[in-house]
Order: sequence, then C-alpha cells, then structure tokens
Amino acid sequence: MKATPRLSLLVVVALAAAGTLTVDTAAPARAAACNGYVALTFDDGPSGNTPALLNALTQHGLRATMFNQGQYAAAYPAQVKAQVNAGMWVGNHSYTHPHLTQQSQATIDSEISRTQQAIAAAGGGTPKLFRPPYGETNSTVKAVATKYGLTEIIWNVDSQDWNGASTDAIVAAAGRLTRGQVILMHDWAANSRAAIPRIAQGLASRSLCAGMISPQTGRAVAPTASSAAGAAR
Repeated sequence: MKATPRLSLLVVVALAAAGTLTVDTAAPARAAACNGYVALTFDDGPSGNTPALLNALTQHGLRATMFNQGQYAAAYPAQVKAQVNAGMWVGNHSYTHPHLTQQSQATIDSEISRTQQAIAAAGGGTPKLFRPPYGETNSTVKAVATKYGLTEIIWNVDSQDWNGASTDAIVAAAGRLTRGQVILMHDWAANSRAAIPRIAQGLASRSLCAGMISPQTGRAVAPTASSAAGAAR
C-alpha cells in the first residue's frame, strides 16, 4: 500500500514524539534561508588584526572577500593562509596601494603582478578579482588587470569605516545592501569588526546570505563547490 503524504507525516511525528527519530528542524530553515546573496569585502589586509576579524566572521557564519595588498601578503603569509582556511576568498588590491591612475603602465603592471605572486606564494591561490586602490581606475588599469585574468571589483555600498564611521553607521550601511551588491570595509577597522554580529543578524532577517563575487559578473552569488576549498572547519 502506498503511503499518502499525510500518513507519512503522521508516522514521522509519532516516531519523533516517541524518541525513536531525531528530526533536524533546522535543515529546511537553512535551505530556505538564502533568498539572495551579498558580498562582504575587506581591504588592506592581511595584518595583525586579521585573526580577530576572521574569528568574528566565522563565529557568525559569514564569508567574505579579502582584498589583500601584496606587501602585506608577503609580510604576513600565515594570515593569507588563515583567510583561505577560514573559507574566505582572496583578491588583489595592488602591492603598495598607490593611486594607479597616476602611474605608468609599467608601474601598474608591477603593482598587480607582484601582488598575484605574493598571494600565491603565501598559499592564497591565484586571485581572480582585483580592487583598485581608492576605487580609481581607467582604461590602462583595466587592461593590465585583464592581462592577469582579473575582474575589476569596485563596490555598491561604502561603509565609510575608513572615514571613522561608527559601528551603528556601518551596520546601517550593510542594511542598504540588496541582492548581488558589494560593500566596502577594511581589515584594520575595529568598528567594522564590532559590527559583524549585527550585520549577520540583519542579513538573516532579510533572508540574505554572504556570498562570493562572480568573476564573470562582478556581483555576489552563491558560493560554488570549487570555491569551498579550505572552508571546512
């Protein structure tokens, strides 16, 4: 006899009540929780602040894209690896953070290529995303980034953490994110780190999840299976 859906449900409920079946009521909630993705990004790392930032993100189930400076990737290689091990994605943010639009093509090339090498040498893989310092770009910057297989990523929402924004203001900025959008924050900003628990809560209340940035579109999307390397904890 084929069980009807109603009969099957009654059997499950009865078994659960009898203690012979454990029902994971959280599983459907997790599956239905993401009604869209946004991208949290942190510039200017890695640094001595990186461990605390990674702890805050992982404790609240968030993943982010870390746009690292090459000089710091070379100085703190263990922190680059820690970013990857914590499930974060690593991007290129130039080597010394100059105003690239004021530089020669050779200098731009050096800034980008050396950062690719420093991040890879530190165990961060070969970045596919590039954020120009200050968000300043032009055709030459774009061309050099393309030469190294990089997609240029700016941002939709600026948290203003670099400008002394309060934790409340940063939480409010994250609250303006809509599907596919990217927010700018910084590795060194204590107020951004302090905002993480409330950012996580705010995203969850809107059924939004922290995703990866697609190299194809530059928008936040669901993490892919191949992007999960190092994410297991």
